[in-house]
Amino acid sequence: MIAKLTGKLDSLGRDHVVIDCGGVGYFVRCPARTLSSLPAPGETASIAVETLVREDAIDLYGFADPAERDWFRLLMTVQGVGAKVALSLLSALNPADLASAISSEDKAMLTRADGVGPKLATRLAVELKDKVATMALGRGVPTLSPATVPSLAGDAAAADAVSALVNLGYRRPEAASAVEKAMKKLGKGARVEALIPAGLKELGT
Repeated sequence: MIAKLTGKLDSLGRDHVVIDCGGVGYFVRCPARTLSSLPAPGETASIAVETLVREDAIDLYGFADPAERDWFRLLMTVQGVGAKVALSLLSALNPADLASAISSEDKAMLTRADGVGPKLATRLAVELKDKVATMALGRGVPTLSPATVPSLAGDAAAADAVSALVNLGYRRPEAASAVEKAMKKLGKGARVEALIPAGLKELGT
C-alpha cells in the first residue's frame, strides 16, 4: 500500500496530478485544495496518499497532509459517500469548515460540494457529529499554555479542547477564544466532550 509519494511533479490536471518517482509516473486524484497547494511542474512535491484497491483497479488519492487523508477516510464511512464525493467535499470545504458544518449540522454548508444534496448532508451530520470530537482528540497537539489565555489557565479540559480545535485546522488564538466563550456558557468544570462542539459552534458564528 502506498501511503506517501515524494518526487518531481510531472503534470497537473483538473482533478489529478502525476508525480514522477524514480522514473515511474503515479497518477493521483486530489481535491482542489490539495492541487492548489502544490508547486509548479518540474519541482519536488510530497503528498499523503490513500490507496484504494478494487477488483479491476488500484486508485491513488493524494492530500496536502495526513489530516486531509484522515477526513477522506472518515467521510467514506458514511453510506452514499464514495471517493468522488469525499474529494468533492474536501475541495469545497477545508477540514476546519467540515468539522464546524458537521458539528452545527449546517446542511447548507455541506451542500456546497458537488454531489451532496440535502439528504446526504443530513446523513453526514448525523453519522459523523460524534466522531468529529473523537477524531480531534486523537492527535498529539501541544496543550494550551496558561499564558496564551489567562482565563483558561489550569483547566485541563479547556486545554484539551483548544488542542482538538487546532487539530481540526483552526489557529490557536481563534480556538482559545472560542473555548473561552464556550466555557462562559457551559460553566467551569465543563467536560472536554462538551467544550469541543460548543467551541465549534462559536467558530461557526
